[in-house]
Amino acid sequence: MADLELTGRITTASNATFLARLGDTEVVYKPVRGEQPLWDFPDHTLAAREVAAYVLSEQLGWDIVPRTWSGDGPFGPGMLQLWQEVDPAQDPVDLVPAGEIPDGWHHVLDGLTPDETPVSVVHEDSPELRRMALFDVLANNADRKGAHILAMADGHRFGVDHGLTFHTAPRLRTVLWGWTGSALTAAEQDAVTGVRAALDADLGARLGELLAADEVAALARRCEVLLAEPVFPGPAGDMPAVPWPVF
Repeated sequence: MADLELTGRITTASNATFLARLGDTEVVYKPVRGEQPLWDFPDHTLAAREVAAYVLSEQLGWDIVPRTWSGDGPFGPGMLQLWQEVDPAQDPVDLVPAGEIPDGWHHVLDGLTPDETPVSVVHEDSPELRRMALFDVLANNADRKGAHILAMADGHRFGVDHGLTFHTAPRLRTVLWGWTGSALTAAEQDAVTGVRAALDADLGARLGELLAADEVAALARRCEVLLAEPVFPGPAGDMPAVPWPVF
């Protein structure tokens, strides 16, 4: 197997994040030793949570998370993920003048820019983002910023930066609140049912290698709650409903 060659660093990331090459393949490398301690997540678990998010994405079959795996690099063990070239002309989450919600978009919240201009945060009403929103509910994603949604030229949307996932307590912080209260479709319910069933088989075993047992059990409970009341939930718990910064 080719050695991992570092080619750059993403300096805006809160944890050590590098661009790298694995042979001819461009990847993102996040070493465990570069993770900053957090008050609400166990130390040195974020890379494993990123891999667990990919495992969940694969179970759903929606190609939400780019291929992600555990590997070694110059700074030791960590997470590796296939690099994605985004389309800079597309913004699935955007700011618009306050109250001027475009057709085909959902309103999330209102706020002020640094110069006190009223604005609204909106996101597109697309099947790709709707599936991502449901994925985030299952993964209990505490950090779905606008920048964590990658817009591909063909209309596909990838979700990245899933280190803050799978907490046992309610932690959903997201910019994708546009479907709150909407009923899950039959296909969405089938997908959740499939996750719940797989947790008693191969999926549960795979996630058990990456997460604590109570975190896997909490995912099962989230599936059961969704199936008992099949609607997109609203904010819950004591945490803010959106991450900061929003973008």
